Amino acid sequence: MKTIILCGGKGTRLRELTEEIPKPLVEIGGKPILWHIMKIYESNGFKDFVLALGYKGDMIRDYFAENEDGWNIEFAETGAETNTGGRIKRAEKYIGEGEFMATYGDGLASINIRALIEQHRKSGKMATITCVKPKSRFGIVEIDEKSIIRNFSEKPVLPYWVNGGFFVFKKKVFDFIGENDVLENEVFEKLAAMNEISAYKFSGFWDCMDTFKEMQALNELWNSGKAAWKVWK
Repeated sequence: MKTIILCGGKGTRLRELTEEIPKPLVEIGGKPILWHIMKIYESNGFKDFVLALGYKGDMIRDYFAENEDGWNIEFAETGAETNTGGRIKRAEKYIGEGEFMATYGDGLASINIRALIEQHRKSGKMATITCVKPKSRFGIVEIDEKSIIRNFSEKPVLPYWVNGGFFVFKKKVFDFIGENDVLENEVFEKLAAMNEISAYKFSGFWDCMDTFKEMQALNELWNSGKAAWKVWK
């Protein structure tokens, strides 16, 4: 089964680095975050990738020119300004019949991909989204009626589920994706209205790299030997 990885965005919230390189090539522990994502899939037995390129895509091509990891990589030119749904649509010609997977080029997780696929197949739905409970970016305070702080939690896990990437799709999903669609808006909203999305609830490690601070935090985890997403040996 092939995996489309969305690699084309400009990563504007990480512009300290992405003015020079594409976001998927920003390094964690001396390797691009994209390499870490691909290792997660490889450790679950999946080595066939379609990299949906856009902004500074040539640099990603160059990085994988030698491909020392032995992955099967195809490069889909999806445009510098294309939305997430449109990128997946433009990668359609690289996908065979049956199911395929997709994920973002900036998210890491200690996820069991095979369990995700099993959930997708049991559901019978057109799409399955990995859903996670994120940590708050801020400390949470509880204030009573006299304006006294009764409790303070430093960046707790929030009580609601969010889109964590790591998707599985039936091939038929391409019929519901337009060239200019945003995956998270037009596509998922349409599929949800059709009752065609299932959730894979994941409570293990998950994080994304949207900001310079988050990049630093992921590097600290790696350098301290606490990188929970390192599910490979």
